[in-house]
Amino acid sequence: MTVTGANFTSATQVRFGANPATSFTVNSDTRITAVAPAGTGTVQVTVTTPAGISSEFVTYAYTSVSLPVLSSVAPSSGPPAGGTTVTLRGSGLSGTTVVRFGATVAPSFTVVSDTQVTAVAPAGSGTVQITVTTPGGTSNGVAYAYASVPVVSSVSPQQGPVFGGNTVILTGSNFSGATAVSFGSTAATSFTVDSPTRISAVAPAGAAGAAQVVVTGPGGTSSPGVPYFYLDAPVLSSVTPGSGPVAGGTGVTLTGSHFLGATAVRFGATPAASFTVVSDTRITAVAPPSTAGAVQVTVTTPGGTGGGLSYLYLAAPVLTALSPAAGPVSGGDTVTLTGSGLAGTTSVQFGTRTAAFTVVSDTALTAVAPPGPAGPVGITVTTPGGTSNALTYSRVLPPTI
Repeated sequence: MTVTGANFTSATQVRFGANPATSFTVNSDTRITAVAPAGTGTVQVTVTTPAGISSEFVTYAYTSVSLPVLSSVAPSSGPPAGGTTVTLRGSGLSGTTVVRFGATVAPSFTVVSDTQVTAVAPAGSGTVQITVTTPGGTSNGVAYAYASVPVVSSVSPQQGPVFGGNTVILTGSNFSGATAVSFGSTAATSFTVDSPTRISAVAPAGAAGAAQVVVTGPGGTSSPGVPYFYLDAPVLSSVTPGSGPVAGGTGVTLTGSHFLGATAVRFGATPAASFTVVSDTRITAVAPPSTAGAVQVTVTTPGGTGGGLSYLYLAAPVLTALSPAAGPVSGGDTVTLTGSGLAGTTSVQFGTRTAAFTVVSDTALTAVAPPGPAGPVGITVTTPGGTSNALTYSRVLPPTI
């Protein structure tokens, strides 16, 4: 307490009522600083010198002041550089005169009410105790952690479709308490902090190209530097040839775009027997076996699955009858073949000799018998679905006299 007046130079005692000051210092003839002793109520302050005791009635009131109590701090952590505004809750806070983070005084604070104070964290490190001092004393401490800035060292996988939705594993450090994960400027659809060094995040939708993956935590936001690449889904523009036998084995060329990194080529639900990514616009694949009918050809890459063009599986042709069943060794007669699967006929063979032919329908064709030696010969028909069974045609010699 500061006592002001006159003739203080030789003061020998300062009293608060009947109790002497715990200590005092004569600063000048008109000023004394004194430490008030314990007491109650309102008492008269007097100064004693060799000339006597002061007679002016100057009073000092003892008031009941509770010790402040802190119950919580939010947030409970922040960056080493400080600057985070924290909210302290408790009781007896209205007379707060100082807020400390460990031994360091907060650069500023605001008393909101008797139960709440906001304060700006100073720079620091580690975990410190926050205390509040009022005329009633210094409170208990509540823990505040100076957290390190997150560091992202890798993402896996490093690429995915523009529509998002795939799970990406982030590895690094200082992930505890992470509050946000972003792919470029877009927040992750969701994320889980698996450990201080690992986060599982679901990539949001994004534009094709690179996006920087960053993590925000109590210590701040990680520096950009680890990219995640958004890829367009593959586009299929042609399938050549567009058909083949149910036995599979046909080499098929797929053309389109965004084929790099292809992980699968499917004919319907069945994976291709094998495939090779020739370029971003071309894939060669070997058709797997299947049942007769059309299937959709698709290509899968980290950017998604695309395609939807048809490939037709054809059953091998079947011959059931021929007419006539015999002809001259000189050839030239027209033979009608009936059966099924004949519409796509590419070749008619009489043994090893190729015949001229005309497709009448899927169940009939006519062929001109080539010349050959006398005797039986097998007739077969070949289509994209394979080669038929053989029917016997007999060449006969002309009669001689």
